[in-house]
Amino acid sequence: MAIAKIKYTDGMQFVGEAGSGHAIVMDGDAEVGGSNTGMRPMELLLVGLGGCSGMDVVSILKKKRENVTGVEINVQGKKAEDYPQKYTDIDIEFVITGKGLSEEAVKRAVQLSMDKYCSVKATLEGSAKINFTYKIVEAS
Repeated sequence: MAIAKIKYTDGMQFVGEAGSGHAIVMDGDAEVGGSNTGMRPMELLLVGLGGCSGMDVVSILKKKRENVTGVEINVQGKKAEDYPQKYTDIDIEFVITGKGLSEEAVKRAVQLSMDKYCSVKATLEGSAKINFTYKIVEAS
């Protein structure tokens, strides 16, 4: 079972600590009484989605012995105007850099992450429409 403990510090700042022992600061901007010292919780959701799928893609490509030299995942979320202002649409762009990468291998790795392995995406499914694309960049 995954666990997390979130502690209030001051203003609108909280520190979240995971069962792994790692911590992260969350805060709001001045408009809501924060000091802008950390990410917003909804930003963390997008970061978690990108990190989860990125780990999948790298793992799959390494197993296929692809020469990956860089991975960047760009995630954008569109929120509903009405509260609770949940994400309605999320776009993920995978930018995979490497030497002589097989397009088929990259396509398959991204597809497997999105359809089978990324638990964050699976958790968000049904709540937001998630679209994804990939781009391959040849390393110099």
